[in-house]
Amino acid sequence: MRHFDFAPLYRASVGFDQLAEMMDRVLTNTDAQPAGYPPYNIEKTDENAYRISIAVAGFSDADLSVEVKDGGLIVSARKADDTEARTYLHRGIATRAFERRFHLADHVRVVGASHENGMLHIDLAREIPEALKPRRIEIAKPQTAITKDVVDAEKVN
Repeated sequence: MRHFDFAPLYRASVGFDQLAEMMDRVLTNTDAQPAGYPPYNIEKTDENAYRISIAVAGFSDADLSVEVKDGGLIVSARKADDTEARTYLHRGIATRAFERRFHLADHVRVVGASHENGMLHIDLAREIPEALKPRRIEIAKPQTAITKDVVDAEKVN
């Protein structure tokens, strides 16, 4: 595996700390979770709206947890212990515990979550503050010079 040194990026940039940290996180891949479990989709539903859909077959609402913490979205599930002893001939529905983390960009907030038909839908909205929105600056016309009466120094003395 290749190792990338981001030291030049840190020396030559100001304010891109989040981007560099995210690149470090992606390249180190220290997550213990399997890459494909549970499967999920991220879709753009509007210009400033997104939806994360996670397949959570076999989990109830009480088993699922959705939390926003430190600029990240954490979705986790833990199946309650079954007191019934079941004998499976084939077990294809995985109900093992998981934790899936999503890094949220600045000004993105979680609007809501719903669980239906084995899918957990999390709706997100990007709300750009008024100060960061582009605005048009009116160019002022030069003011006409105001001429004042000039007093000759010879006449005053």
